[in-house]
This record gives sequence, structure tokens and C-alpha cells, in this order.
Amino acid sequence: MSDNTQFSFGAATGVGSLPGGDAREAAKTATGSFEDFPFLPELPARGPGADMIGRTAGMLVELYARVEPSGWRIGDRPGRDTKRARSWLGEDLDALEEFTQGWEGQLKVQAVGPWTLAAGLELRNGEAALSDPGACRDLAASLAEGLRLHLAEVRRRVPGAQVVLQLDEPSLTAVLRGQVRTASGYRTHRAVDRQLVGATLRDVIGVHDGGPVVVHSCAPDVPFALLRRAGAAAVSFDFSLLTERDDEAIGEAVEGGTRLFAGVVPGTDGPLSDPAGSVMGVRTLWRRLGLRPGLLAQAVTITPACGLAGASPGYARQALAHCARAARSLADNPE
Repeated sequence: MSDNTQFSFGAATGVGSLPGGDAREAAKTATGSFEDFPFLPELPARGPGADMIGRTAGMLVELYARVEPSGWRIGDRPGRDTKRARSWLGEDLDALEEFTQGWEGQLKVQAVGPWTLAAGLELRNGEAALSDPGACRDLAASLAEGLRLHLAEVRRRVPGAQVVLQLDEPSLTAVLRGQVRTASGYRTHRAVDRQLVGATLRDVIGVHDGGPVVVHSCAPDVPFALLRRAGAAAVSFDFSLLTERDDEAIGEAVEGGTRLFAGVVPGTDGPLSDPAGSVMGVRTLWRRLGLRPGLLAQAVTITPACGLAGASPGYARQALAHCARAARSLADNPE
């Protein structure tokens, strides 16, 4: 497992998705909003293959997926859906490369983690891959190999980048609790053993050899301790979903050197408070945990609460700029 304390992260960044379908416009926004921590945008509005599951399915090695009326299903060969997913990813990388000429510093890329992928991809019988332990193993191995190739490609295109990998795991809590529904909708798949979940995540995280991995979930009850043990250098979450039940796990994470990516800016259109107001909850949490205020800027990166695909383009730009201002407010006035 990597020593989490060796990584210092930028003060603010985006989660991943943006509205619209213009790769150049998105890359310009994602690189222009954050002077020290840009990210590779995702544009799900383009349709199947640009969505979260489809985009990552396009990265798999020796496993292919196609779109069925019920969702993405594993198939025998690469069809037009796989080709479309790969083509859009290539377009996004072209745009990113254009706007990161000479860039040196952190750059974040996102992919779906092994358990959300297993919950979101169907086998030939229509059930989630999650229903079959062998399929879960094959999927995680294919994902690991695909991520290795993707990370190498990003480093080739942006040679000065210190690449940060974000694994999106919104279904992780449901997988651990046995809350993922079967194809019929009448039952749920049985809960997956926590040790197996952690071991699989550790294997996939280990692909980013020597580089930091963030695990993101905007679902309630993020398993902070499990993610720390699996080697995540940072955990990204929707701050509004925290409860005091999470205090102990968060305190231990911070003291263990795990970075918190606090999603404090709403992901859909609405009025934005002043930047200091957006991080007031983070300061309150810090006081409640009895942590040193001086640690705040070292321990917290500010992000939107979740992806911005459902926002208007104008609001998405405002939200990213607001994250950067809120992070400055946190650094300037940690008390």
C-alpha cells in the first residue's frame, strides 16, 4: 500500500462530468478553472459510450460491452458501442492535450471502480456481473489492465503531468450491504464480503504504481476505513451526506494522512453562497473533531458535491470557479 502522506494535492478540482458535448469547450473549462489541479472532463450528454459505465467499459482489455435496452451488457467482440466509447475518450484526450501544452503538475483522470462496474454491467443472462464471483474477478483484472494502458496514454500526451487516478464507486455501499437489485427488481444480490471488496480495490489501486488514487462516491455512508486500508490516498464524497456517525472514521482518515475531497458545492443549478459560507461546514467538522485548523488546507481539497452533467453550462463554470475561491477562503481563514 502506498504511504498516503507522501502526496500533496491541489486545493480544488472537479469531480469529472460536465454538461454539453463539446470536448474542446469542456477541456478549456476543466483546465482553466483550476490553476493547480485540472481534470479530464467526461461528457455523458453525448449518449451511450460517453456515460460513466460505457466510458469505462470501453477501456476494458479483452472484455467488450454493448448497449441493450436494459443497460450495458458484456459481449464477445468489440461492436460499435465499444468503438464509440473509445472514439469519444480519444477526442477528450486530444482536447485535454491541446489545453495542457507544457503543463507540469497534478492532473486527474476518472474511471469507474471495479464494484460499481460489476453492479452496472450485465452478463449474457441479463443479471449484473456482481452475481458471479468469477465474472467479478475477470472484470477487475480487465479493468486493471485497461487502466494501466489509459494512464500510460495520459502520461504520453501530457508528459509533465503527475497523474491522479480517481475511481468512481457510487454503488460501493449498496454492494457491501446487499442492496443492488437483481434484473427482476424483486430481489437483491447478496452482500459481498468486505475483505474481498477491499482486496479487489487494492489490486486495482495498485495499477497506478507510485501514483495517488482517489476513490469517489456521492452516496451516503462512504466506507472511509475500508478505502484507507485498500490504499486510497484520498476519499471524495458529498459533504452534505455526512452525519456525526462518520466523525470517527473521518478523524482517523485525516490522522492517517488520507486526503478528503469535500464536495461542498451543489452539482445542479441553484444559488451559490459566498465562498466562505460554502466551507463553513468543513470548519465546523474540524472543530468537532478537535483537529488543528492549520491542517485544513493540507488535508482537504474542495470539489462539487458530485458530477456536473445535470447542470447548465453556465452554472457548471460558476461552480468550478466557486470551488477554487472556497478553497482559497479555507486556506486563508482556517479558523
